[in-house]
Amino acid sequence: MSLVQGLAAHAAGAELLPFRYETGDLGARDVEIDISHCGICHSDIHLISNDWGISQYPFIPGHEIIGTVSAVGADVRLLNIGQRVGLGWQSNSCGECEWCTRGLENLCLSSEGTCVRRHGGYASRVRANARFVFPIPDALASEQAAPLLCGGITVYNPLRIHDINPSSRVGVVGIGGLGHMAIQFARVFGAEVTAFSTSAEKEKEARSLGAHRFVHTRESRALKEVAGSLDFILSTVNADQDWGVYVQALRPTGKICFVGVPPSPVTLHAFPLIAGMRAVTGSPIGSPSRIREMLDVAARHQVGAIAQVFPMAKVNDALAKVKKNKVRYRAVLANE
Repeated sequence: MSLVQGLAAHAAGAELLPFRYETGDLGARDVEIDISHCGICHSDIHLISNDWGISQYPFIPGHEIIGTVSAVGADVRLLNIGQRVGLGWQSNSCGECEWCTRGLENLCLSSEGTCVRRHGGYASRVRANARFVFPIPDALASEQAAPLLCGGITVYNPLRIHDINPSSRVGVVGIGGLGHMAIQFARVFGAEVTAFSTSAEKEKEARSLGAHRFVHTRESRALKEVAGSLDFILSTVNADQDWGVYVQALRPTGKICFVGVPPSPVTLHAFPLIAGMRAVTGSPIGSPSRIREMLDVAARHQVGAIAQVFPMAKVNDALAKVKKNKVRYRAVLANE
């Protein structure tokens, strides 16, 4: 049993205030982590406001966690006290269902979120099942690695699932918290990368991240010029778009994959899908094995989040900036 100090919302949408809670006994398969860094994900903002109807208060957000192992359960063998580790959105699964036994624990219907119906990473410590706690390669700085554990795997997983390779032509919609990491990973896989953005000012940065082509989506001519040119489009934005234009940008058998959630239903004409055997799909986070793979790839190819670091005590200031899109590109909290 230990005392955890955190920052909690006590009602939907409320500012975060200091909050303490006591843990129970450490489970045999669990790990306790002393938190050094925790990324701010847009999912945290939704949970603070209870937009999804699953939050319970008081509530400590946070699920992009980096820290060091401070205690291990009796059955934990592969992690050691003092080791730098990371923890993302998922902290446990049943381990026995069809999806878990297929190595797709992220699809487990009994999946447990790191900060869903439990306290998360805007705190001094956190606990999770050891299967979902990952060693962090030395080559990754903690502030760059933290956002990989949710945002990074959210874009990495669909690129791998859909076999992106040097022959692929990939589009990334949105150059923000997710999109800037998607461009980097698509570049690592050798794909030709086209970045789509409503902001012309982002062209220089998109190209520096690895994009070969930039499309300013407020220019209809620019969108028409990419028609029929892409094999795969990854949409990272949480905004409504003319999705039919993006379907028209696909080559035959191409796919558009959603990892961002637009506020309105996505409506499309069926004929372009039928005529070109095109498809629309989506993707959540990845499995533990895929997360380990992603961390290795990121370390070997110098992929990381562009992050602004805020003291943990300034969490409300950081959240306000994230809500106003004033952060480039991910906010990360650091315990002092």
